[in-house]
Amino acid sequence: MTERLSDVTTGTNTSATGSDSTDDVKTRTEAPQVADSVGTNGTTEAPEVADSRKTTEGTVYTVTGGDWDEVLADAVHDERIVMNLGPQHPSTHGVLRLVLELEGETVTHARSVIGYLHTGIEKNVEYRNWVQGVTFVTRTDYLAPLHHEAAYCMAVEKLLGVTVPDKAQAIRVLLMEINRISSHLVALATGGMELGALTGMTSGFREREEALHLLEHLTGLRMNHAFIRPGGLAQDLPSDAVEKITAFVKVMEKRLPDYDKLLTGQPIWRNRLAGVGYLPVDACLALGITGPILRSAGLAWDLRKIEPYSGYENYSFDVPTSNAADCFARYLLRLEEMHQSLKIIKQVVKSLPTGPVMVEDAKIAWPAQLTIGSDGMGNSLEHVRKIMGQSMESLIHHFKLVTEGFKVPPGQVYVPVESPRGELGYHVVSDGGSRPMRVHLREPSFVNLQSMPAMCEGGMVADVIAAVASIDPVMGGCDR
Repeated sequence: MTERLSDVTTGTNTSATGSDSTDDVKTRTEAPQVADSVGTNGTTEAPEVADSRKTTEGTVYTVTGGDWDEVLADAVHDERIVMNLGPQHPSTHGVLRLVLELEGETVTHARSVIGYLHTGIEKNVEYRNWVQGVTFVTRTDYLAPLHHEAAYCMAVEKLLGVTVPDKAQAIRVLLMEINRISSHLVALATGGMELGALTGMTSGFREREEALHLLEHLTGLRMNHAFIRPGGLAQDLPSDAVEKITAFVKVMEKRLPDYDKLLTGQPIWRNRLAGVGYLPVDACLALGITGPILRSAGLAWDLRKIEPYSGYENYSFDVPTSNAADCFARYLLRLEEMHQSLKIIKQVVKSLPTGPVMVEDAKIAWPAQLTIGSDGMGNSLEHVRKIMGQSMESLIHHFKLVTEGFKVPPGQVYVPVESPRGELGYHVVSDGGSRPMRVHLREPSFVNLQSMPAMCEGGMVADVIAAVASIDPVMGGCDR
């Protein structure tokens, strides 16, 4: 039985004709000196490495013995395959499609295919009045709706030339920082899920629920709030807002350090992210990358500090940076930014101004001040009684303001804010009417997604998932 086993140094003949191991043994014993042949010029030539034949699937090599590595090195250029990853995939961070060209497990070429969540929001806004536009832009980046509302309203207010009351400015900062925490928690949770850290996912969504419950109490909705309006806010905060916000801060200050215990010091998590998705600062600047990706490369670019808005210059906070420029650094920065947001929230609550939350201009602010009746719908009876029974002019003005909207002087502005993903800018054009002529977004998810090939090419397929998670694109904002 043993004589029929093939010699591991040369193997059996696996050519098309084939032979058994006894034939191989005979061949080797009868002709042991199949040495290198001598060429016509007297030099020694190596024997043919392996037989090959053409098939419908490409070249098929018949390999015997220990020359596999040499054959593989010669044939590797024919081994590239194209793999489609997404959009219906739990690890592409949303409806993102990635087309990867692979050599084995190495990514040689990567490109993203977007548009699977295109909603035409920018075009739809052109067919609504200036106030109605808020309900559209808040649905672009659905993880940072309040930043979109604030940026859009700041652009409209700049065209109108109005100044928002101090209390409305402070509440906007408060809401945006709560929203930043909830957004970073989703980035951490979904990134953990995609990499297999399921406890990170459940913990992240647990803490996000705390933030969404608070936002629901303050604005009336968990997401897509439409609470920030041109000229101020839809309404004032509820009477117990300070108590609820303080309780939220206490819960988050207790739970955020748990992520250092759960993930930061975890060797598997660290090894999975450290050195992966490297993008230095010069590459970030060349691609227009902003947000945690740029700060992870060492540049402390945060619009809240560089170009303060909404009174951010009145609050003390730090801009965390790193020089590692990898996925682990971005994770650490997002974790630290949540601590800084809590720091800002405590300062806002401590110094919350008094006064109105909407401009006094009756041609911009709704005369009802958005008060509601006892049934939770419509306007308060006091306001209805006034406009219906005492002032026909108030009734006409209210009707025209709600249905037609106010007019905005002609012009164009660009207003950027620092969203959880980077610079979010609104380019708004008015032709003097009651509807925008053009609204265009500089959406950080769209711009930052350009960095995906630079992070992924030359790495492993598994590292693509980590790199995309560290970019944290929200496809609603990217495609809009």
